[in-house]
Amino acid sequence: MFAPPVPAANDPLLPAYVRACGGVRLRFGKVGARTHRLELAESGGYRARFPTTFDTTSEAVLINTGGGMAGGDAMRVEAVLEPESDVVITSQAAEKVYRSQGSDTRIETNLTVGAGASLSWLPQESILFSGARLSRSLTIDLAADARLIACESVFFGRSAMGEAMLRGSLRDRWRVRRAGRLVFADDLRLDGAIAETLTRPAIAAGARATATLLAAGPGLAERLEELRLLFGESAFAEVEAGAGLVADLLLIRLLSPDAQLLRRALVTLLGHLTGRALPRTWST
Repeated sequence: MFAPPVPAANDPLLPAYVRACGGVRLRFGKVGARTHRLELAESGGYRARFPTTFDTTSEAVLINTGGGMAGGDAMRVEAVLEPESDVVITSQAAEKVYRSQGSDTRIETNLTVGAGASLSWLPQESILFSGARLSRSLTIDLAADARLIACESVFFGRSAMGEAMLRGSLRDRWRVRRAGRLVFADDLRLDGAIAETLTRPAIAAGARATATLLAAGPGLAERLEELRLLFGESAFAEVEAGAGLVADLLLIRLLSPDAQLLRRALVTLLGHLTGRALPRTWST
């Protein structure tokens, strides 16, 4: 699919009132033996729904009623987990980021995980169309003994439809603090001829899909050895995977030439890390 060069205009080509802006704010706490939703605020076309769970966790599903995002759209997600709560946050579907006329599409996520709390941040993939300009940030504040599994994945075009992300922009920023101290900082910037850039051996060697996972909790050194054995299984046959310890966190990177192969590997990996089935939205 052809896409002309994408301008990086300082002034938006479309007025702000025709762009989507909103988000979701959540707060969870433990009441008795179970985790419950204590606060919900929604704005714009963004919603959260809460499927019934049959254990002590609470699950939230983020929904974009607009069906996708374009240049100039902005979404903000905030979630606070009070001490000892156990929460899974996912999304209803992949987030589609469409071609921009110059302005960035902005997604900002801020997560706070209290003492003894556990968060699984498991949104489905972001699909970037040719000409998309995505600026995304993920900020996580962890208590000293909080547990975390966070996953973000990006597909560069819909390969099953014969599409590629020829040009565009991606800026992806992670900041993780443990007890107020910065323990992980990661920035990715791709701009211009992205399809060509991804062919370079030192960047992606032709990969069309990528994922980053971060885990915090006890026993990570032992889990690292388990993961390296897992990477030898058939689900990872065509997926390049690597894992290592950074500060007190377990960091995993995945690259794949095919989006569906990456998703299959993610399902296997996340099931292994969480020890439970993924949210139902991942299989619908």
